[in-house]
Amino acid sequence: METRNKADAVPGAPRRTRPRVQNEIVAALARSIATGAHPPGTRLPREQDLCARFGVSRTVIRETLKVLESKGLLRGKPRVGTFVRAKAEWNLLDPDILTWLGADFLDEALLRSVLEARQAIEPMAAELAASRATLQEIADMDGAWRQMAGAADTGAFTAADLRFHALLLGASHNPVFARFSGLVHAALEKAFDASNRAVPDHAETLRLHRDLVEALRLRDAAGARMAVEAILARAEHDLARVLDAAAARG
Repeated sequence: METRNKADAVPGAPRRTRPRVQNEIVAALARSIATGAHPPGTRLPREQDLCARFGVSRTVIRETLKVLESKGLLRGKPRVGTFVRAKAEWNLLDPDILTWLGADFLDEALLRSVLEARQAIEPMAAELAASRATLQEIADMDGAWRQMAGAADTGAFTAADLRFHALLLGASHNPVFARFSGLVHAALEKAFDASNRAVPDHAETLRLHRDLVEALRLRDAAGARMAVEAILARAEHDLARVLDAAAARG
């Protein structure tokens, strides 16, 4: 049975359930791996050492390691130990992993890969949407743009921004494009949030999104592509600022 911490012993304090404890340990160990405390190729401490570190039973530690193995962070070798896998093998599109790593975790390769995928898909989706989008779909995109404009904070702005681009992909009436944002939603959210936090003012971003809505209303395929390309160029510029700032912080 896992050890209860001091907070659990306080009369009236809510009891920490085993799933909650395990989730906390999974997140803590994932972050320690991501930050380099356990570099790729190295062996994790022994189970008994991890038990002592987190104050839990071997059962909880074993279940934790199984979760991280299933997500690609670890590889167990019988009678040898558990080793950290190369970052290229991690499933960084997995929403659980991105949640465990926290809002401050920025992976340059992931953010650039998301941007490259958007650059390949969204311009074509915009061209298709110019001829295929229904009036209601264009109205919904206009509504998402208005939510961006009225957002009270960056979190609300990012949520509306994500909705805007998901609606664009849906308006292409290409089922593969339409599923893209859902498949990589967690990674898109991190990329959008990082870019949106990099700038103090969203006026230019809002103008570019409005231009896209207007191009769709006019059924202007070339104009819609140009508007999306301008949005993506802005996103690339903002991403560079994010990465430069992260590098400066060391």
